[in-house]
Amino acid sequence: MTGDQTRKLAVVRTEVDLPEDDLDPTLLAVRVEEAARRLSIGRTTMYALIRDGAVQTVPIGRSRRVPVQALSDYLAQRMQSRSTNAVA
Repeated sequence: MTGDQTRKLAVVRTEVDLPEDDLDPTLLAVRVEEAARRLSIGRTTMYALIRDGAVQTVPIGRSRRVPVQALSDYLAQRMQSRSTNAVA
């Protein structure tokens, strides 16, 4: 492999192709996959949180969306329960 080919591979590896709407902070609700990405957890774990009622969702047509506020509420609840357990 020549030096030019090596540099091209390095450029391809560092570029990330994410749709701009996934990064939009003004979205009120996101797909389950995007919610998982925002929490840095896997898709399966996200579905388990939804199934257990830890994260609320909203049906819209035939799809299901996770309100961004539900993610914030989940994190706040986790932080509070963690601080309560640390004090006890």
